[in-house]
Amino acid sequence: MMQRRTFLAASLAVLAGTAVLGWRLWPQGRQPLLLSARDNAAGEHFAVAYSLSGEQLFATQVTERCHDVCMHPFLPLAVFVGRRPSIESYLIDLQTGQLLQTFSTPSNRHFQGHAVFDARGERLYSTENDTDQPGRGVIGVWQLDATQRLQRATELSSHGVGPHQLLWLPDGETLVVANGGIRTESGSREELNLDAMEPSLVLMNTTGECLSKEELADPMNSIRHLAVASDGTVIAVQQYQGGMQERIDLLAVKRPGQAFAVFPVAEQQRSSMQQYAASVAIHAELRLVAMTAPRGGRVFIWDLDSAELRLDAPFRDCAGVAASEQGFVVTTGVGRCRAYDCRAATIRMQPLNLPAGLWDNHALLV
Repeated sequence: MMQRRTFLAASLAVLAGTAVLGWRLWPQGRQPLLLSARDNAAGEHFAVAYSLSGEQLFATQVTERCHDVCMHPFLPLAVFVGRRPSIESYLIDLQTGQLLQTFSTPSNRHFQGHAVFDARGERLYSTENDTDQPGRGVIGVWQLDATQRLQRATELSSHGVGPHQLLWLPDGETLVVANGGIRTESGSREELNLDAMEPSLVLMNTTGECLSKEELADPMNSIRHLAVASDGTVIAVQQYQGGMQERIDLLAVKRPGQAFAVFPVAEQQRSSMQQYAASVAIHAELRLVAMTAPRGGRVFIWDLDSAELRLDAPFRDCAGVAASEQGFVVTTGVGRCRAYDCRAATIRMQPLNLPAGLWDNHALLV
């Protein structure tokens, strides 16, 4: 086993050197790449990469609709993760757009839309559902071999029901997992346990040990998406499964050494979310958090430390949000994507020259 790990590490090191040289072939000063899933007017599914100026680097057709994208830590590789309840995800070469591998869950599992590589680039961790015991949360563990293919290695419990997003804390050894608390069956998005949901925020290590498990006050408040700051502050956003008339907070925060708690949001902003928070991102340098609320048609930005509202702007069917050098980039399902420059006291918005509409729920800038 040690010889195999040593060989794999050496092989990845060689590939890392090749990757660095490959990335240097890009023009100096090139804009970041926006990675996302996107459909066309015919409903076909694509993994795409664009510069922020609108240049298409690739649009690779895939079989199933994707949700989030995760980047390898040093190789020019990304995984476009199948949207719940997909059984496929896609490993893509970012330099060419080539689909290197379509990999599938075991027969009694399906993807939940999110995954992360570890810092060594050796393993991928994906949120999954156990369809033999519907709703039992699974973290699939995949090994990246020397031929740049992902092979199923093992799996861990997510210590909850219906895991959705997972991210690393800054130590690179602790996973934070958003267990949405919703039970579904194979091939279905139908919620089967709205009267007995079990959402939770879990911290766990790579051996599968649960380090902490915390819940919010209302069990119908499904914990969905996450963002992690460089100091370890975790923001979680929720999607409430109850009535529209209920007063439910959709943002929560776990600061280092503190309990999971509500992130304070004024009533005007809370009510305009229409019980549904979508994507969330943190800008580490500016200490800001941005969130999209597509059902309410709003995009919000707050100060991460003081919770001061910095922006509340209309944006119909806003989708993915990603931190950029100047602030944030936000995609949309129906209109033009936007950039928000947050460096001054007044936040400035600029439409981006990207294809209009049909962008999926998440975006990644690399």
